[in-house]
Amino acid sequence: MNLEQYIEDIARRSKEASFALRSLVPETKTMALCGIADLIERNRERIKEANRIDCERGKKNGLSAAFLDRLFLDDSRIEAMARSAREISGLEDPVGKIVATRRPQGFLLEKVRIPIGVVAMIYESRPNVTVDAASLCLKSSNACILRGGSDALESNRVLVEIIKEALEGAGIPKDAVGYVERTEHEGVYHLVRQEGLVDLAIPRGGESLVRAVTEQAKVPVIKHYKGVCHLFIDSSASVDMALKIVKNAKVQRPGTCNALETLLVHEDIKACLLPKLRDALEGVELRGCEKTREIIPEAKSATEDDYYAEYLDMILAVRVVGSVDQAVRHIERYGSGHTDGIVSQDIGNIDRFTGMVDSAVVTVNASTRLSDGGVFGLGAEIGISTDKLHARGPMGIGELVTYKWVVRGNGDIRR
Repeated sequence: MNLEQYIEDIARRSKEASFALRSLVPETKTMALCGIADLIERNRERIKEANRIDCERGKKNGLSAAFLDRLFLDDSRIEAMARSAREISGLEDPVGKIVATRRPQGFLLEKVRIPIGVVAMIYESRPNVTVDAASLCLKSSNACILRGGSDALESNRVLVEIIKEALEGAGIPKDAVGYVERTEHEGVYHLVRQEGLVDLAIPRGGESLVRAVTEQAKVPVIKHYKGVCHLFIDSSASVDMALKIVKNAKVQRPGTCNALETLLVHEDIKACLLPKLRDALEGVELRGCEKTREIIPEAKSATEDDYYAEYLDMILAVRVVGSVDQAVRHIERYGSGHTDGIVSQDIGNIDRFTGMVDSAVVTVNASTRLSDGGVFGLGAEIGISTDKLHARGPMGIGELVTYKWVVRGNGDIRR
């Protein structure tokens, strides 16, 4: 079977499975999701062995430390995957919710939440996405087709086998979760051209992957190009609070899309804040504007490209600005619409910032790392959309349904 036929076969089987998912009752979905969690825990050693193979291959191939961190699974991360499946099982089912209105003509108009159908999930490295995506799609009664990166091939293969075992145990067609094992890049392009079989594509990875998928797709795509996240430290900010937030946002997991990439500092606080910032961010390479380097001369000189960069590493761009409006204009020019925040005690400046910054998530006196589906109570996320339609920010089960109109009449006609 050639690659195009291989992808079409998976898509057709997923489409067929999606019909059965429409009539699933919540209890069956809960059984399957709890089964996924139980099987992940029982197969912990098997998962770690598969992941060890992936990580060793990644090291030989020269993957970056940040990339290897996203790939790596230990007991804690495996437990987090199981916990995520259980949390998703406990969420309120979004399918079948009805908003009804009695129209003046007499008929009843219902807006009914329904699954999207077949969701193609295209992603790199993180094996936890395999479990999160399958679980979120199952809870929202969608079939999914998973196409992970070759770097996580062994980990993903084991996790998909576990998921399919749980589906069959709950009486759900195993093709409700499809998996593309073949790693040719062209397979992604064939997948996102499956009009009539695939209803939505969600690419989750580097900007080049997302742009390539968007250019090739014939099905709708929800995009997350990159996470160039900013924090603006206002002149009224508590220095201790600012340092705590900046350190968490940059250092906790620098390889994630919600990690801080550019820090904007109000001119009035630069002399007080920047030396303490340098000391707090030990191990972080600072790249600053000239005003920053007046205070921290050892910082590298920031280029124009530095302010556009998603480093995903222990590197931070720093710029001194003179006002809230200058900070907003910088974010508008260089930002990616992911997550941007302000640290301030001035209500007027906070309101100005939150009103003007047009990002999917805006934080106030909080770390950008909070921009996450699990933290937001979504159970997990299938991605963080920087689009404005139809979903924006962390996407949970509520963003994996659409709706249809049902008209209930008694001989009603158009007059």
